[in-house]
Amino acid sequence: MNTSAIVMMVLALATLWGGLIASVLHLRRHPDEME
Repeated sequence: MNTSAIVMMVLALATLWGGLIASVLHLRRHPDEME
């Protein structure tokens, strides 16, 4: 794998995990009142 492929993979993983962690923190701060 060349450098640009590694950089793109790291960016994609950071975006995925960043969004996941942000959504978990947001839900923990503002729990859903669905029921």
